[in-house]
Amino acid sequence: MEILVLSHEDVEKLMPMRDCIDVMAEVLETLERGDAHNPLRSVVKPPNTGHFLGLMPAYRGGDHPAYCLKEVCIFPENPKRGLDAHQGSVLLHSAETGELIAVMNGSAITAIRTAAVSAVATKLLAREDAKELAIVGTGVQGRSHLDAMAALDRFERVRVVGRRPDSARAFAEELGPKYSLSIEPADNVQKAVEGADVIVTATNSSEPVLKREWIAPGAHINAVGSSVRYARELDTAAVVRSRLFVDRKESTINEAGDFLFPKKEGAVDDDHIVGEIGDILLGKIGGRRTPDEITLFESLGLAVEDLAASYYVYHRALKEGSGTPVDLGGLAHAPT
Repeated sequence: MEILVLSHEDVEKLMPMRDCIDVMAEVLETLERGDAHNPLRSVVKPPNTGHFLGLMPAYRGGDHPAYCLKEVCIFPENPKRGLDAHQGSVLLHSAETGELIAVMNGSAITAIRTAAVSAVATKLLAREDAKELAIVGTGVQGRSHLDAMAALDRFERVRVVGRRPDSARAFAEELGPKYSLSIEPADNVQKAVEGADVIVTATNSSEPVLKREWIAPGAHINAVGSSVRYARELDTAAVVRSRLFVDRKESTINEAGDFLFPKKEGAVDDDHIVGEIGDILLGKIGGRRTPDEITLFESLGLAVEDLAASYYVYHRALKEGSGTPVDLGGLAHAPT
């Protein structure tokens, strides 16, 4: 049996952000139509540790059938070591035979597809005249989200803030020349987000980093840093004040700390979730209603997004001759 192994560099080369934005919009529509199966992730969290392993399976039918499993370890302290907090791989299987056909770097897939989904949400929910962007977090997702937001061709200025002022300055100095927009480091979160039209929170914080009183009327927020029930990036007031949209409602009410903390406090209930991004894409619900309302997209990351991204990368790799084929050997057919 031969599989194709694709490195971090292979994935980045084969899946440009603009392409991935279109791929994510298509798969969210597919999921909303019921042509994909996306169960809740399984989490292995040893007691008395700050890290865990997530298992995220998915199936997509239709014209591009496939099975996929992402196995990913989340180590929040990794950025201090110069590593991505997400470490793992994506396994792509044939939907015809079940054979493993590709293994690819999960960190690269996660970084690109997560930011691409935020770009889809921003296109649907941010004001048309949005020009001021704030990014809270200077790690992998902060960088990937800068790439995704720049791909929308609507922003003129970015303020970025990290755990330390020097990380924000380094972010701006390194990435500023790569984009046709102004990137300015900020000393703290409040200064970064005040007056921003779009805010991205991409941190590993377990406590709120964004407060309601700092958010300007008409802002859109992409909350992407927390994907577990015991961590959140927004305070309760920010969630209550916002019209909440999600990638998957089932995942949100089971896994999203940004939603579950306010719910536990009695500040919101499940009806606070307006709908899924796929609902907007299919025209089932509307998005922004007024220029002054605050919209919030809670991004948890879905296995079907990994499936769609890995399927795209795999087939483009076949066309371009990229990746490393590996023969695993074994029987071609089951014994008789």
